[in-house]
Amino acid sequence: MPYTGAQIASGLVATLASGAFPAALAQQTQSGRASIPDTVSPAVTGYPSNAIGEGASPGGYNLSRWAEDWRVMRDPAERDDLFDRLKFLPLSADKEVYLTLSGEARLRINHTTNPNLREARAQRQDIRRFVGGADLHLGSHLRVYGELAHGGISGVELGAPPATLRNDIVVQQAFVEGNATVGDVALGVRYGRQEFTDGPNLLVSQRDNNTIRYTLNGWRAWGRGPKMRIDTFDLRPTQYGDLGTDDDVIDPERRFSGLTMGFALPTRWLGGSKLYLDPFLWRRRNRVGTWGGRVGPATRHYFGARLWGEVGPLTIDWSANHQWGHFIDQRTDAWQIFLAQTYRLGSSRSAPRMGFHADYASGGGGYGDGKLRNAYAPFGNNIYYSYALFLTPSNLIAIAPNLTVSPTRRLRVTAEYQLAWRDSVTDAVYRASGQPFAGTQNVRSAKIGDVARLQLVWSITPRLSFTGRYEHFAAGPALTKAGYSSSDFLAGWISIRF
Repeated sequence: MPYTGAQIASGLVATLASGAFPAALAQQTQSGRASIPDTVSPAVTGYPSNAIGEGASPGGYNLSRWAEDWRVMRDPAERDDLFDRLKFLPLSADKEVYLTLSGEARLRINHTTNPNLREARAQRQDIRRFVGGADLHLGSHLRVYGELAHGGISGVELGAPPATLRNDIVVQQAFVEGNATVGDVALGVRYGRQEFTDGPNLLVSQRDNNTIRYTLNGWRAWGRGPKMRIDTFDLRPTQYGDLGTDDDVIDPERRFSGLTMGFALPTRWLGGSKLYLDPFLWRRRNRVGTWGGRVGPATRHYFGARLWGEVGPLTIDWSANHQWGHFIDQRTDAWQIFLAQTYRLGSSRSAPRMGFHADYASGGGGYGDGKLRNAYAPFGNNIYYSYALFLTPSNLIAIAPNLTVSPTRRLRVTAEYQLAWRDSVTDAVYRASGQPFAGTQNVRSAKIGDVARLQLVWSITPRLSFTGRYEHFAAGPALTKAGYSSSDFLAGWISIRF
């Protein structure tokens, strides 16, 4: 006879309790480490779902695939093809237990002249990504999510590709999540390997530019009411190998924990708005921190807030944070301020947008002269400053006007021109890996360079897209006087997902 959702859920809960759990999560348990559209979240909550720190889901798709909600596909009339059928596979008679399958194939080519900003033969990377995920909902209060990924690379002048570009097979995500509703407050907890994006994108992101995404291991818990939310977490990064699943382990040297809050501000403010204020208090510990060629223990605290959303045609994303702590015997005292805004030139959502971003990341002390004033982002989105990953928000001042146009409903083109300087000329210019461009700490010029960028995104269908990028990095005297050169970067990829 068909089982009900409650019967299946109780049986699986017993299985989980007995220890028969996915290997990746079992290893974590044994180690002890463990545009702004409104869409429906898998967790029942009155707080706006696009603002709960899991990203937006335009067209139903999210960068974090577990953040998608495909319960609409319960109705056969809503399905258009076989892939829609895979989004809701009922496993119980009452359809309270169901499986959602997801997948992606991405084929990409990168071409970089003067790689590492040194005069050398151009590098070409032919990159392949394949991802498959399964989201098992065991009634309305329990779910299990798992995701496998493969990254492949070939080309010219590759050097030694990191495991985030070349990886035979990896358990990219694997977690269990439980939730409940008390009054009008949604409570939840998630444990396992997961992506974390609850904060300014320049501080925390999945780093989708990589082939294998950035993930962490541990727990995240939350409470979400209609106008306020609070999230807390304790996580360790995944340390990827480049072979099978056995060499992808929890990093024992680094730990990221903290608290993030969110407030949905009154919509009547400023004549009508949709704004959110997200204060945060985080701590990042690293036993093998590196500055100026020195390696040692580092603890860095982050206290800041993000104000973001829409006020009529104006879209803003403003954040600031103060960082303090210690690196070996140095006291840390650093700041970051990120101000991004665009203005829509028309009533249509696809009207052209003009804007600019102005960013400040303090610098100095990386080579041991007094306090460490170099700001540092835990695991932010570095392509924001350079598609070729030549810049990062440490010892950086950047101003970048930009323009976005949509010649057709499915085509979006963005052009940007960025000017970049150092905050401190006695410290280095830093790249996306957090490593300095060697020798730049001895150059006393402030200007890092100019960056001209162009991006095209063609959403051919909801499942099929093409992205093209071009960048010219014109190295300034802070780099050229240390022997570095300018560079051109060209990339294109096609992505298919379901």
